Amino acid sequence: MTTDKKSHGLGRRKTAVAQVILTDTPESQTVNKLSFTEYFPTGTDQQMATAPLRITSQTEVYGFRAKISGGGKHAQAAALKLAIARALVGIDEGWRKQLKDTGTLTRDPRAKERKKPGLKRARRAPQFSKR
Repeated sequence: MTTDKKSHGLGRRKTAVAQVILTDTPESQTVNKLSFTEYFPTGTDQQMATAPLRITSQTEVYGFRAKISGGGKHAQAAALKLAIARALVGIDEGWRKQLKDTGTLTRDPRAKERKKPGLKRARRAPQFSKR
């Protein structure tokens, strides 16, 4: 029997979906078979995505493998953040309060509004002409 602490997590944001497996090797952080820093070159996206690991002080304990699809890079980083947070709660339920208080366990429900009939976009009406 192995004592491998693997945990799965799923996160979504707009149309981005992230599936994560936490592993016991902290140096391995891969996203879509690329290194984490190569996939997310900007520091803000890197910090956002790994926030749950920093909040729970687990950056030196766990690494992750992620598969992300859909959306833009920023939405993908937010989806990854939620997936990592959910995977951490799957390992230890005691981290739930920490993660919930910082907002990393909350899914952002905002999405693009649908186009309405008779309008050019969701709310943009055609230009009015008096004559």
